[in-house]
Amino acid sequence: MDLRPSQQPPPHRTRRNRPGAGRVGRGNGHDLRGRQLQVDDGLGGPGREGGRLIDPLSVDWTNARRTTYLVEQTIRYEYPTPIRDLDHRLVVIPPERFGDQRRGEHRLEIEAGTARVEDRRDRFGNVVFEIFAPRVDCCVEFIATVEVERRAGEPHRLADGWLRDGYLLEPTRLTLPDPRIKSVARQLVSGTPWGLALAEKAMEWVYQSLTYQNGVTGVRTTASEALTIGRGVCQDYAHLMLALCRACGLPARYVSGHLVGEGGTHAWVEVVLPTRDGTGDAIAWTFDPTHASRGGLNYVTIAVGGDYSDVAPTSGTYVAPVRGRLSTRKRVSLTSLDYAG
Repeated sequence: MDLRPSQQPPPHRTRRNRPGAGRVGRGNGHDLRGRQLQVDDGLGGPGREGGRLIDPLSVDWTNARRTTYLVEQTIRYEYPTPIRDLDHRLVVIPPERFGDQRRGEHRLEIEAGTARVEDRRDRFGNVVFEIFAPRVDCCVEFIATVEVERRAGEPHRLADGWLRDGYLLEPTRLTLPDPRIKSVARQLVSGTPWGLALAEKAMEWVYQSLTYQNGVTGVRTTASEALTIGRGVCQDYAHLMLALCRACGLPARYVSGHLVGEGGTHAWVEVVLPTRDGTGDAIAWTFDPTHASRGGLNYVTIAVGGDYSDVAPTSGTYVAPVRGRLSTRKRVSLTSLDYAG
């Protein structure tokens, strides 16, 4: 089962979804003999002392040209009795490069008894950590700290071959279009040119069709179910737009990350369209249907996939007669900013 940090902890012996196999990256096979493992790439510790943080509300985002962020995220599970056979998956560190986004120093601290940790890249290019522990006495804690820089410039260009990846157009269990979504897709396609204009129409329709409300949907809620309810959170908006875009023949993917100023993780959509320069390359265009926005430098990408189940920040299984209690903390700090001119 794939679980959002704001949802319930990992289930008992439930097989979770695994995205397509990827290569094992450097750092594979770490052993944890004490209480804590640190996968460190230069960051001295969580947070920076003496640095002046910038209030995002004071920023003129239209004229911003470069931003740097410090992302700090803690995920903690507490158990009333020892658990065994922990098999956990984390997707909380972004790739080294993602369009105009660059990952700087980063650090992952893991407290999970005597654990083995493997890191790899999945078929979408996401950074995935797998944690295995035969026994955990009372708690599991993950602390991720990463510096990210973004620069305004050309759109996110993808090399030749991306448009042939079937997942961009294939409906998933969470994005399968129902008759109503298919009907809307036919209406949009008949009156709008294929491409960015059609994606804009799809985003606007989703924005108008849902009302943002916590607590009425969950990580298993499908796009059609969210549409029937008429309410939901960012992942529901993203799933509904994915269902509509794919029904319109627009290649699209789910994006998980952070929006500066929001409390939890955020989700949006990238529509992948071919360039017109004869290279066969494609451009990944950002669409945030929750806010009817085309994105900006205040978005930090962590992972991409076919839907939420491919990019769940935390998910896993363990064996125990009881459930654990989950708590999370997250802060995205704007640490530097440059304007045009």
